[in-house]
Amino acid sequence: MSILTETPGLLDALRGEMTPKFLASRSPAGSPNVVPVISILPVDDQEDTLFFGNFLLRKTVQNLDQDKRVGILVITADLKGWIISGDFIEWQRTGKYVEQQMSSPLLRYNAYTGVRNAGLIRVRTVLGTFSIPKLKVALDFFTIKLFAASPQGKINNAVTIPLEVRKQFALMTAIKVLAWVDDDGYPRILPMLSLQPRGESFLAGRINPYHLIPPKNGVSVAANILTPEAISYQAKGQWAKQGNLGAIAVQEIYAGGPPKPGGRVA
Repeated sequence: MSILTETPGLLDALRGEMTPKFLASRSPAGSPNVVPVISILPVDDQEDTLFFGNFLLRKTVQNLDQDKRVGILVITADLKGWIISGDFIEWQRTGKYVEQQMSSPLLRYNAYTGVRNAGLIRVRTVLGTFSIPKLKVALDFFTIKLFAASPQGKINNAVTIPLEVRKQFALMTAIKVLAWVDDDGYPRILPMLSLQPRGESFLAGRINPYHLIPPKNGVSVAANILTPEAISYQAKGQWAKQGNLGAIAVQEIYAGGPPKPGGRVA
């Protein structure tokens, strides 16, 4: 039985060439990495297989070459989403998947570069689905903004989040996700739309929706933001649970796009 076809709405969402999709990988040491990979699409002639273009990916490529375990999050414009676990299969430098990626609206008129190759992923399972009311997004966002205290104390290796990065994470309209390596060794991604700066070195928020299980206290996490203007940053650090909220003590910040894709900015 096909996992993708038996999960209502998922296949149509994956076929959306501009539907936000995030890909989480892990380093051999178990550190999470999560980036937007809008180019993820279903393979039509193979069950439960996805392909994507290697476009401005760096750390993801390094991780996949060393550890095949991945997590994927798909979220539509009306905030319906799916959380997927899978295994990377291989890179293909030529062939129909590369050609399809090169002709996609995302890359056809790109001023920087095309795809270097296409990656294939075998879907392992759909871990969960969610639907987030937009009113709940606004309520959570302003709850964090007004009532969440800035975390106290000094965290080793915490950095000051650059002002431009703080401005982007302060947007309510952006898609924000949280990733970590779960107990089974696979990267896990959850939506965290209320995530926003608290102080100069922390990001705080609440997992959306509430029934999704957050990471354990103290684990290494990675958060990513994708704005309506396609601006993306990744923040990495340590997760601290605060009641039904959580905060990231940020230790690294990376740019997600030109002119320094994948480059560390803090």
